[in-house]
Amino acid sequence: MHGLMMDRPLLVADILTYAEDMHRASGVVSSTVEGGRHYQSYPEMAARCRRLARALRALGLGPGDRVATLAWNGYRHMELYYGIPGIGAVCHTINPRLSGEQMGYIVNHAADRALFVDLTFVPLVEKLASQFPADLTYVILTDAAHMPDTSLANALCYEDLLAAQDDDFAWPDLEETTAAGLCYTSGTTGNPKGALYTHRSMVLHALMVGISMQGSMRPGQRVLPVVPLFHANAWGTAHAAPLTGATLVMPGPHLDGAAVFDLMHSERVCSAWGVPTVWLGLMQEIRSRGSIPQGFAEVVIGGSAAPTAMIADFEDRGVSVCHAWGMTEMSPIGTLGHLTPDYDDTPAAERLALKSKQGRRAFLVELKIVDEDGTALPHDGEAAGELFVRGPTIASAYYNDEAATAAAFDAEGWFGTGDVATICAQGFLSITDRAKDLIKSGGEWISSLDVENMAMAHGHVANCAVIAVPHPKWDERPVLIVVPSVDDPDPDSIRAHLAGHLAKWQLPDDILFVEALPLTATGKVSKLTLRRAYADHRLPQTD
Repeated sequence: MHGLMMDRPLLVADILTYAEDMHRASGVVSSTVEGGRHYQSYPEMAARCRRLARALRALGLGPGDRVATLAWNGYRHMELYYGIPGIGAVCHTINPRLSGEQMGYIVNHAADRALFVDLTFVPLVEKLASQFPADLTYVILTDAAHMPDTSLANALCYEDLLAAQDDDFAWPDLEETTAAGLCYTSGTTGNPKGALYTHRSMVLHALMVGISMQGSMRPGQRVLPVVPLFHANAWGTAHAAPLTGATLVMPGPHLDGAAVFDLMHSERVCSAWGVPTVWLGLMQEIRSRGSIPQGFAEVVIGGSAAPTAMIADFEDRGVSVCHAWGMTEMSPIGTLGHLTPDYDDTPAAERLALKSKQGRRAFLVELKIVDEDGTALPHDGEAAGELFVRGPTIASAYYNDEAATAAAFDAEGWFGTGDVATICAQGFLSITDRAKDLIKSGGEWISSLDVENMAMAHGHVANCAVIAVPHPKWDERPVLIVVPSVDDPDPDSIRAHLAGHLAKWQLPDDILFVEALPLTATGKVSKLTLRRAYADHRLPQTD
């Protein structure tokens, strides 16, 4: 028996029209590529998105066409987030930090029809244009006054396109399963793989984030997504903020600690979202200035595990930390680390330990851990296995990639994350490591994350990574690679610190100091690069 309710589709454009009607005082603040800041209310944004929709159609773009973006976080990129799917086309966000080879692959694999590019990336696109489809339309995200001389064939000016249209446009009705967005993984092994989002999945994800983050996702609050719009939907902020009435403060290309601090301080940002490497720079600036930015109350940390020392640093300064976890294939939020009032009386040390976990599952996300045979393991905080996920905001397949799909999903349709995890009876997820980053030494597994977390608590360690190197007796042994926070770091002091918290067999056999750690295209430490660089490293005990 079916219920008698109207069957109306869930569409991305409806988020924008709701913000236009109900959150007229909120909007988007942007640090621009051209210089200065741009202020735009949601009603102003909605009107420009309707102009954009008309401009896209004038370019011959329509339902199903993939339209790529190569841009920073800013108001024009936000307009593309709504204008492109609003006409039934697919917004394909490209990560500019990918290699030229990977970028060429995904533009061709997606069969993009047009590419909207920020001024910063015009030289990059000029170098890669020969690898792109010959009939690709290029639109530069600027006005006529800043339009560059370019070798890109028939490059168009974004503001000129919008100026030629009016905003008399009605968003078309679409099926909610229509593709709305396309985002490729960074492809550290093999070719990048595409997650193809639907209107339905994006609206549900926006509702999920809005429900889960009520402290910051509400009218009057300002949210800074340092996480890029080109990476996993900026963790849902581009949709959840207009839906809930929060104002988005966009950093543009200015992501160093000083620039982020100044933007947050002057715009009274309440909540900032980004990966741990970004917050290392901000924390250094906070220490230098002796205060936190005005209004700063919450930081959302994801993308890779946040060191416990970093969480404690923020918490001690009155900034609440929400440790989150997710993946591109999950839209991307999977778990969130806010503690409920049930934990208000929990001792500080226990609260810190809980916040160091990856949090509890968000609504609509199901979690399971399995052993090597695929048998589900108990959620008792002890059993560890590969983490699988399922839900309406999670990919059911990779775009046009049968081999990758077959390798990633189990027989019941659950997606295998590649993470090794435990889940306790209270629902807290603990990622013990990426399966490929675990170190097997003498038959025992060593979690690189555990060693890294302990090392980060030492005063001489600004950042670090632990990798496995071959050992003739133990198969693999851990090596700690450190970016020091002082001019003359003491390895013996770091060893003594680790020895107080780890078993002897877990201790790194060597400590190496470097000026910087290599990063992936999404701002995570690239352990793949480190493993290759130190594949022939000889440990002191084996010399």
